[in-house]
Amino acid sequence: MGEQPIFSTRAHVFQIDPATKRNWIPASKHALTVSYFYDATRNVYRIISVGGTKAIINSTITPNMTFTKTSQKFGQWADSRANTVYGLGFASEQHLSQFAEKFQEVKEAARLAREKSQDKTELTNPALNITSHQVLPSPIISSNGPGEDKLFRSQSADVEITTEKERLKKMLSEGSVSEVQWEAEFFSLQDNNNKLVAALHEANANVDQWKKQLAAYQEETETLRQRVAELESQGAHDSSSENNKEELSQTLEELELLIKAKDEEIQMLKSQKCGRWEAEGEREETLQKLQELEARNAELERRLHLAEQTLAETLAEREKIQNEVTKDPVTLVAVRSFQRWQSPHCPEGCLPDQVSFPLFSHILQRKKNRRSSLLLK
Repeated sequence: MGEQPIFSTRAHVFQIDPATKRNWIPASKHALTVSYFYDATRNVYRIISVGGTKAIINSTITPNMTFTKTSQKFGQWADSRANTVYGLGFASEQHLSQFAEKFQEVKEAARLAREKSQDKTELTNPALNITSHQVLPSPIISSNGPGEDKLFRSQSADVEITTEKERLKKMLSEGSVSEVQWEAEFFSLQDNNNKLVAALHEANANVDQWKKQLAAYQEETETLRQRVAELESQGAHDSSSENNKEELSQTLEELELLIKAKDEEIQMLKSQKCGRWEAEGEREETLQKLQELEARNAELERRLHLAEQTLAETLAEREKIQNEVTKDPVTLVAVRSFQRWQSPHCPEGCLPDQVSFPLFSHILQRKKNRRSSLLLK
């Protein structure tokens, strides 16, 4: 947790084939994030790349390392501690140049950090860091004296200290890798959890909306059915309303088919609730379908209203004519006379009288005018 990223980029990671030492082996199928980390507690720079829960690259930068550009978009460096050679393939030459420049900066910083560390070690433990220009006293160089035993002990102590240092460095390096792996896994699980929670909230919101729409459609359908039933009961004994009844029946069948289609669509949407939601495209398509259904409902309501109005006008006109004929005996006689004149049993010389003919002509003219107005509507 003490390490901080100082530079990050994305590249395809490769490792040299340990068998042939010539071929490159890809470490992942996709480009990974490659970052420079600085450990302030140990004053160490590292290059780290994590693929899933596995550390693909964990290379500690030393002053002896060299980053080499082998092409316009590919570079490599050798890590003696990991006993391998890493290769990075970048998306552009600019990314490669930025990574190489950062490598040189970090390499120089690692050199300065090592020099400072050596200076501190020489100041704190001068007995363990004997420089090459110091001259050992003669008793230690003697072959048979007690100095030989002292020299052997000093060399053994140096070897043990070096071994202990290497062991501690290895433990710290492994610990840092484990921390990076656990941290990457934690962030991945947290991200997945957030996505699942968001998907669950969206699914619940969609279900509530569909329930409201279903209730509204059911109420609208019930209202339309009641209105159609009332119209059918009103026009049950009227022979002139057969065409209107057929239109209403057809409209009712269309409404039932529309309701059935809506029910199937809602059931399909409910069945897809537990599945993985496809984002914006499916939602827009569903909204468009709903808008089309609403427009169709409005059109059907308009047609139904027009049919009701036409039926009411027809019934009113029929009743008005019947009343006029019933109240006026002369008109009744004229109508019967004109009907007799139009029948096939009327002889050739049979003509309506002078009273009934003008009156019935007036009635026929009124019917023609009413039919013309209905056709215009």
